Amino acid sequence: MPSGLVALLDDVTVIARAASASIDDIAAAAGRAGSKTAGVVIDDAAVTPSYVTGLSPARELPIIWAITKGSFFNKLVILLPGAILLSEFLPWLIIWILMLGGAFLSYEGAEKVMEKLGASKHGKTVEDAIEDPVEFEKQRVSGAIRTDLILSAEIMAIVLNELDLPTWWERGLALALVAIAVTVIVYGAVAIIVKLDDIGLALSKSHSAAQRRFGEGLVAFVPKLLLGLSFIGTIAMLWVGGGIIVHGTHEVGFDLFYDIAHGAEYAVKAATGALSGVLGWVTYAAISAIIGLALGAVIAFVLHKVIGYEGAH
Repeated sequence: MPSGLVALLDDVTVIARAASASIDDIAAAAGRAGSKTAGVVIDDAAVTPSYVTGLSPARELPIIWAITKGSFFNKLVILLPGAILLSEFLPWLIIWILMLGGAFLSYEGAEKVMEKLGASKHGKTVEDAIEDPVEFEKQRVSGAIRTDLILSAEIMAIVLNELDLPTWWERGLALALVAIAVTVIVYGAVAIIVKLDDIGLALSKSHSAAQRRFGEGLVAFVPKLLLGLSFIGTIAMLWVGGGIIVHGTHEVGFDLFYDIAHGAEYAVKAATGALSGVLGWVTYAAISAIIGLALGAVIAFVLHKVIGYEGAH
């Protein structure tokens, strides 16, 4: 009996160690794969503050919370099961879904650039008059959740493409870890960003001169921050979208974009010495963004000029 108990405890210890190693592998894989989504995460964080622009400050956090809940639902209920099924039964389809998402990001980024250069805007914008605040808020939340679904699908596809885990439940757990972490980071950051001006306004009324100056500076800084985020978000869309197209087309046997982007990257690395790593990456990212811009402009032209699509209203 004692020997049987010892043997059982040994078996339990082995199983526990194996499980612990699996969890460590999953966490490490999730971390590596999650880092590949940085561009989409930046874009998500940059886009979301626009959905509370023009609304009452008292409604900003409730709206962000509503979008956050929608994002969790998108990732964990809609996308996670689909991603696991894809990885098990149709892994070859993942790259095509990635490229579809890359084309969408390229289109979104190109359309923003075209609008900044004077092209007509499509669909409702944040400058439109708010006639019914309640209905407008519902539209903003539903629109944000739809956008989040697309960006979340891209995040999940990128992560799934990077994971090298043997079983479906390990891939599922890694995807869930990334989904939760990304959602908390993105919408936590957004909540802080949209309340910065309120914090600054409160500090500007303080009895302390130093706090008043800091608060006034914060109020003046927030519009510049939002403008900067919008710019970064557009660049991130083009860079990530173009980069996905570069690698996706290479994986399916079309090497032109890959050869151009990486050929330029290696040429810059060879010519720049100590800064070769940074400048090579910047070169690759810039060419990816140009490819994304060109592709997005073509898609926008076809949608708006050929098909006549005017955007969501």
